[in-house]
Amino acid sequence: MVHMIKDFWESRRLIWKLSKNDFKTRYAGSYFGVVWAMIQPVVIVLVYWFVFQIGLNNATAELKKGISVPFVLWLVSGIVPWFYFSESLSNGTNALLEYSYLVKKVVFNIDILPLVKTIAALFIHVFFVAFMLLLFALYGYWPGLHTLKLVYFSGCLMLFVTGLCMLTSSLVVFFRDLSQIINIFLQVGIWMTPIMWSLEDLLVKYPVLIVLKLNPLCYIVYGYRATLFQTGSIASLGWMNLYFWAVTILLWVVGSGVFRRLKIHFADVL
Repeated sequence: MVHMIKDFWESRRLIWKLSKNDFKTRYAGSYFGVVWAMIQPVVIVLVYWFVFQIGLNNATAELKKGISVPFVLWLVSGIVPWFYFSESLSNGTNALLEYSYLVKKVVFNIDILPLVKTIAALFIHVFFVAFMLLLFALYGYWPGLHTLKLVYFSGCLMLFVTGLCMLTSSLVVFFRDLSQIINIFLQVGIWMTPIMWSLEDLLVKYPVLIVLKLNPLCYIVYGYRATLFQTGSIASLGWMNLYFWAVTILLWVVGSGVFRRLKIHFADVL
């Protein structure tokens, strides 16, 4: 893991250049270009907002006991980090397959390819964070110094998904069905994460559902909401801080280890 982190640092300029190029070429040839990357998530948010707030008459959501907030803000603060996670995992898993022509080059450091994908996804994520802050400001939740905590939680999310992508990208070379499994996982995962429903409300009736807090994305969603609604600090998340970083470090150890062991076979299989 330490060796891979060192490679990332030494190749930082190349990583940044490839990330920008990956972002640009993804929408090359279309009339609206990168606008499509922004339209789809916005449409999804509007659909969920219409279904839950208009259709099901959920005008507000309970953030904490006795604290209700506008549902649209509660929804956006949870779904924006999910969009980044979903795009990073999907693209990062297929990084080696997409850049197979680089994998076959002996002199190219293929360790950086999963990281290139997660950094490329940050460009759209920054846009949605800005959109989210504007939406919050319209409802009277003005950004301030507390907003800087979003940088921390976004960084946590990027590190987590990069470690996961190192593992999945190395396995998908030998087991192509993993891409389809991950797509199904993402479709189910959004409902297993407290994005459109309140875990605190369910715990009142079903205390056993406390296990859902073991989902690392739960820590990120809670962090985003605590930051944007100013209802708590990073320390207020308690044990979830230690748990998230333990899982992230474990993912990096396992992911980098598997990647290093299998990469000598990548060129032959691809």
